[in-house]
Amino acid sequence: MKAETEQRTGLLYGFGAYGLWGLVPLFWPLLKPSGAIEILAHRMVWSLAVVGVALLAMRRWDWIRELLRQPRKLGLTALAASVISVNWGLYIWAVNHGQVVEASLGYFINPLVTIAIGVLLLGERLRRAQWVAVAIGFAAVLVLAIGYGRPPWISLVLAFSFATYGLIKKKLNMGGVESLAAETALLFLPALGYLLWLAVQGRSTFATEGLGHSALLAATGLVTAIPLVFFGAAAIRVPLSTLGLLQYMAPVFQFGLGVLYFHEAMPPERWAGFSLVWGALALLTWDALRTARRSRAMLEAAPAVVAAPAREPA
Repeated sequence: MKAETEQRTGLLYGFGAYGLWGLVPLFWPLLKPSGAIEILAHRMVWSLAVVGVALLAMRRWDWIRELLRQPRKLGLTALAASVISVNWGLYIWAVNHGQVVEASLGYFINPLVTIAIGVLLLGERLRRAQWVAVAIGFAAVLVLAIGYGRPPWISLVLAFSFATYGLIKKKLNMGGVESLAAETALLFLPALGYLLWLAVQGRSTFATEGLGHSALLAATGLVTAIPLVFFGAAAIRVPLSTLGLLQYMAPVFQFGLGVLYFHEAMPPERWAGFSLVWGALALLTWDALRTARRSRAMLEAAPAVVAAPAREPA
């Protein structure tokens, strides 16, 4: 009973995390006339404040000394911070320039890019269904490039940057709150310096657009941290296969907002490209569920084989 309650709680946290990530395109336009880089700088500064309070409440500080003693790990953290800055900044720019649909495509094709990176950089071997899914994804990018009249560079940069970030995080093996704190701490001084430079130049919007605008810029820290906390709570309560399915919530919401709320154009060739991507993801999901079922069946059968008495020789 307790396990079922924990799993139900984990699902609610998972829906909360991916739901908030999916609805975040509604938030960034509220920050206009701030530019994407100014919003990104505020996000870095206020995120550190939020996670600092969280760490203070949890009294988890030992990891800082350990991180500082490992130059390689510190370097990987700095690389992760740089990569996620590109991802965050481009996503904010895309939303505020009417490219929500193309941005959502980046997170749809991210699993395919992650698989490709696994093959190219980690030497992983793919199952046949995964190869087919990657091929369909490549075909989708070609169709969309023809439809846009250019490669969907926003989608590709978002997908590759987030996949690279995931690869670095895999090597770092740090907790969600701790890693966000380390990354934002490394970005804090450059971000704060940029905000001070904007203020000196008279181009800052923090104190010139009213108290409400200032509060919204400060809220970027909460917008960053709350879904991450929800995700961390979900990750320890539900299987990774379930989280893998929930991850599609965010781009589905973003795509829906782009089409229904922001009224972005969806010509036939774009529908064709997205349909190919969704087909590839459906194939990946089917293959993952089938593999998980087989693995579970083998684990359940193993104790029975071990427990079976050995036959005496004839």
